[in-house]
Amino acid sequence: MRTILTAGAAATSLLLGAALVTTSPTAAEEAVKRGEYLAAIMDCGGCHTTGALLGKPDPQRYLGGSEVGFQVPGLGTFYPPNLTPEPETGLGNWSEADVVKAVRTGVRPDGRVLAPVMPYHSYGKLTDADAQALATYLRNLRPVRHKVPDLAGPSEKPTAPYLGVMIPG
Repeated sequence: MRTILTAGAAATSLLLGAALVTTSPTAAEEAVKRGEYLAAIMDCGGCHTTGALLGKPDPQRYLGGSEVGFQVPGLGTFYPPNLTPEPETGLGNWSEADVVKAVRTGVRPDGRVLAPVMPYHSYGKLTDADAQALATYLRNLRPVRHKVPDLAGPSEKPTAPYLGVMIPG
């Protein structure tokens, strides 16, 4: 009788434990929530959302890239890219490790260095957990199909509006 009661108590404990696990947020959900918070305080949307640089952000294309770029003397004109997981116009073919590396070091999977207006030097100080949470969040966004204008080299004419970065002196 004692063995039956002990087995029954163990089964009940397992069922209650499973119920608690399934009703609490998963680690992935917590990472997405943390990543969303980080994207907000890092103001990713301020540059990477269509219309944001014109004072009219388009919530339907949140983090889907900007049609307004930054012109940096001697380097060219750069347009903030689509950060959603859309495979053709966004980060859909990037792994979470690729996203973490780009955010922290400014180096894309193809080896190209991001524009200096991207504050990757500051973002390089993110903890491992926070960098991973940001990448998880970006990889879990609703994909937005939006190709931003091509970058223009220093001697090329930009094809879309841009803000000029002026170097004093």
